[in-house]
Amino acid sequence: MASLYYAQSAIAAVKRHAAAYCKFLSANDTGVTGSHQAGILVSKRAESILFDRPGVKGSNCERGVQIHWQDTFVTSSRFVYYGKGTRNEYRITNFGRGFPFLAPEFTGALLVLVQRAADDYLAYVLNSDDEIDAFLGAFALTPEDTNQLIEPGVVTCTESAAIAAYLQELTVFFPSSQEVSAAARAISQRVSGSQELRNPDGQLVQWIQTEFNLFKALEQRCYTQQIAAGFASVEQFLVLANEVLNRRKSRAGKSLEHHLAALFDAHGLSYSTQAVTEGNKRPDFIFPSATAYHDASFPVARLVSLAAKTTCKDRWRQILNEADRLRDRPKYLCTLQQGISPAQLEEMHREQVGLVVPKDNLTYFPWPQRERIMTLYDFIQMVKALQS
Repeated sequence: MASLYYAQSAIAAVKRHAAAYCKFLSANDTGVTGSHQAGILVSKRAESILFDRPGVKGSNCERGVQIHWQDTFVTSSRFVYYGKGTRNEYRITNFGRGFPFLAPEFTGALLVLVQRAADDYLAYVLNSDDEIDAFLGAFALTPEDTNQLIEPGVVTCTESAAIAAYLQELTVFFPSSQEVSAAARAISQRVSGSQELRNPDGQLVQWIQTEFNLFKALEQRCYTQQIAAGFASVEQFLVLANEVLNRRKSRAGKSLEHHLAALFDAHGLSYSTQAVTEGNKRPDFIFPSATAYHDASFPVARLVSLAAKTTCKDRWRQILNEADRLRDRPKYLCTLQQGISPAQLEEMHREQVGLVVPKDNLTYFPWPQRERIMTLYDFIQMVKALQS
């Protein structure tokens, strides 16, 4: 496991200060695309962490700040709003010579920006799956909840009412991860309708966001009174803290798999989940079934394996040996990771790992490699063709 020092520092900083923002560094941010627009793009949803008031279209504005990176070095940087001409965007610029984090290998790293004082900021760049998962897990975030200020999810009134009704009828202390995912899908369908068939990419993202909102509400329901009552000892506090963190990790690890299975069911695909291929190897999904996989007469060309990993900057290599019969075939990996460095994408291509990402996440990846990345819709259509 990679060192979690920077993740822990970032978590502590966010908890200490009122304003914080996180985003995955895109290929454009790290210069992979060859763009001449220097600096890190910041979402307009997070403009308040940069400026006291929104930028005015037709004019530019900027201000100087001090940014402390990784608790190690400081840059005299600038927050800039570009509003002239066709531009309407916020960026962080002026990092100085030798600044390390805008290199291609940091594509897909998670940037955490924390406002410590008016012109004084802390920044952390988390570049391993362990660091990213630790940070996201600390705030019960998914990759889809990034590129905005770090705060409780925005819940519509209708969705809020549906979540409240679900909590009112709940008879267990805390439902399993599978039950939470199923409840999120039911709430999403009640509020927004169903789009599994026409738009599986958008549906997946919607389900994940709804589950995030539901999970936060469940945490509030289950733990608010315990926390308010206080603790008789440090040990009691640690027991509860570990319970909360372990439940968050469990949800994050299984949520994507649960929602993918629901989409595959909606599209009538045949598959097995967590089926043993050889030894202790268990791919998340085998199409069309474990039985077909173990039938030596079943054509290898009609077998497909799919792994589901929320983040995959490091862990993608874990899928390479999950199915011996597919050793010389493409191995597919569905992820919510927003951007990966060109070097890693090239290594994936050499190892025949095919990325599958929600359609809207394609923009975070370097342009030359995008044609090798499948949307979820593309993957479903490919498997349908093999099973028809």
